Amino acid sequence: MIPIPRGTLLFGKQKDQEIVIPDFYLGKYPVTNAEYLQFVEETKSHYPRWLEPGNAYNIETGSNDYFKKLGKALTNDLHPVVGVSWDNAVAYCEWLSGKTGAAYRLPSETEWEYAARGGKESQGFVYAGSNKLKEVGWYDTNSHGETKSVGLKLANEMGLYDMSGNVWEWCADHWHENYKGIPKDGSAWIEGGDSNRRVVRGGSWFGSDSSCAVSNRGRVSTGYGYSFIGFRLARY
Repeated sequence: MIPIPRGTLLFGKQKDQEIVIPDFYLGKYPVTNAEYLQFVEETKSHYPRWLEPGNAYNIETGSNDYFKKLGKALTNDLHPVVGVSWDNAVAYCEWLSGKTGAAYRLPSETEWEYAARGGKESQGFVYAGSNKLKEVGWYDTNSHGETKSVGLKLANEMGLYDMSGNVWEWCADHWHENYKGIPKDGSAWIEGGDSNRRVVRGGSWFGSDSSCAVSNRGRVSTGYGYSFIGFRLARY
């Protein structure tokens, strides 16, 4: 976990929302297969979609080859776990919190962007750590159609890897169409909006360079796990 010192984020397309982000910690990398599958093995639950018993997407028994297309990259220990829903990610945070005594959680959208931009050390890059995405991230042009091991590209100003590209990352927030009413203290926006869809950030191996910009955002239903979405841990 990387300490992210307190600071201010000017948020939104017009940079007209001033958010004060308190001190917190954010994972140096997205959660990997090795880390997530330890949770699955211990609890016999919250399987990624490609391992879920009886699921058509199961890479061993299913008929759908959606995840099989990723080949060995899908199961490599050092690759970010994919095929996990928002609900799965939250369950992992709760499990790890119980094991360690630390309160792990998903980051808020504003925490995520503040950290991706480099926090107080931000140099104003378009992507997390550079204006050249190929230096810091995996996207459709250089990913060869698969996830990659975490930490292979350059880190951003905070020492965080893979914040742009590789996998989209779940945030805690409900989806809101605009930022009117967003909490100004950096906390997750979990009032109003659409609680069945949550914010994802960062872009992925599957997407274009523009989708990997630190300002870009997306929304995904909480119960779905895709081959291009993972998550990263946060805690205070």
